Amino acid sequence: MSNNQSAGFQAGQAKGQAEEKGSQLMDQASNVAQSAKESVQQAGEQVQQKAQQATEAVKDATGMNK
Repeated sequence: MSNNQSAGFQAGQAKGQAEEKGSQLMDQASNVAQSAKESVQQAGEQVQQKAQQATEAVKDATGMNK
């Protein structure tokens, strides 16, 4: 194998490794984004539940639930 062929082979290997690493990083970023989305949804649901509970407590306190 000549020096040019060897350099080309090594460059090809480096390119392939960089592409694989990039793909892994994109997968990790996607997983983090999905996890964050789920956390936000859960927090939103909890806030909504607390608001509903507060509304019911006010209705009970003012006699509007009767």
